[in-house]
Amino acid sequence: MAVTMDSVCEFIVDTKHKTPKFTDEGYPCIRTPNIGRGYFILENAKYVSEESYKEWVERAVPSEGDLIFAREAPVGNVAIIPKGLKVCHGQRTVLIRPDKTKVDSHYLMYLMLGDELQNRMYSMASGATVPHLNMSDIRALELPELPPLKKQKELAGVLSVYDKLIENNNRRIAILEEMAQSLYREWFVKFRFPGHDQSAVEPIGNAESDPEGASARDGVSQNAKFIDSSLGKIPEGWEVKKLGDVASINPESITKQNAPDRINYIDIKSVGTGTIDEIKPMPFSGAPSRARRIVRDGDIIWATVRPNRKQYSYMAKPEENTVVSTGFAVIRAETVPKSYLMQVTSTDGFVSYLVNHATGAAYPAVNSKDFENAGILLPPHAMLDMFDGMCSAVLEQCELLKRKNRNLAGQRDMLLPKLISGTVLL
Repeated sequence: MAVTMDSVCEFIVDTKHKTPKFTDEGYPCIRTPNIGRGYFILENAKYVSEESYKEWVERAVPSEGDLIFAREAPVGNVAIIPKGLKVCHGQRTVLIRPDKTKVDSHYLMYLMLGDELQNRMYSMASGATVPHLNMSDIRALELPELPPLKKQKELAGVLSVYDKLIENNNRRIAILEEMAQSLYREWFVKFRFPGHDQSAVEPIGNAESDPEGASARDGVSQNAKFIDSSLGKIPEGWEVKKLGDVASINPESITKQNAPDRINYIDIKSVGTGTIDEIKPMPFSGAPSRARRIVRDGDIIWATVRPNRKQYSYMAKPEENTVVSTGFAVIRAETVPKSYLMQVTSTDGFVSYLVNHATGAAYPAVNSKDFENAGILLPPHAMLDMFDGMCSAVLEQCELLKRKNRNLAGQRDMLLPKLISGTVLL
């Protein structure tokens, strides 16, 4: 008798087929963008109130050891709920509670992330525009023969070592990125830059600021001169420019005439918040038709459909012939430091600009002109050089750790099918 998902789980349930009302705080709502390959992406997660939480967990309360699975956009990502994380799951996700007498939760997660089940799920997914799995297909999904529970735990323990190393690196990356972001906010949002004379002024993009209160609290003066601009008050001598004045958008593309034999391809689903989980080497002749946009050191890539920080990243010293999908806009710094442009294009104001300019009912998207016309703050070049000198080393360290994580994930994914199939024995 075939082993199916349903036969080794206590239950497999979806959630309400609507979007809850989100709040500024409360319980994280795990939606498909919040589910990676074995981990949750909680940066910029949406939250629900106590009342909404109770409504959304009526079918089952997500608990430690449960899996949350994305059955759409993209199909197949899954992560396990750790101890102490209280969440609800949103639309197009499925809550899976393994029967602990039959299958280890971590082993089942790794099994679902392996090539065999991933390929099977993709082949089962239906939908012309957005592939998705039906609940009946998930319950009926056939699993390979399961080893004894003790062996499952041993196998999962080996694989989890890689995930723990990746998690530790991610913590270090978050600290380093926050250092760069804090410096950017101090200098170019709050205007507490070197030589600023600590003048109180309304920070860009902060409608709730109180200049008079700030002056009273900090004991600062108001001697510096500020001028009006389309972005609010800015220091005299600074400018507001269009992004297209300081950067090029989609500067290079591969054609059949100039294509190399092989490329390193980055698709949409491989990019998260400032991360690139996978770069796929492949022959150009077998690459997707969307594999066209060339990226180089320091380029920024932004997803053009439903633009948000979930699919945005920075390229640091990519290998030769690295190409991204045409679903990305590629932004290349021309007259400003790469480190500054990276911070500018990840601010709340820039994200809001893209969201407000996206058009299309089913798939709201922005185009190259939208990027070119985005207004950005341009400080004096001496100050930009000073900022770059302080941030470049931090960003390089971040990229080194991200490369290590990609290597660790690659080693884990290579080992996974060998452990599960018994090719490699413990």
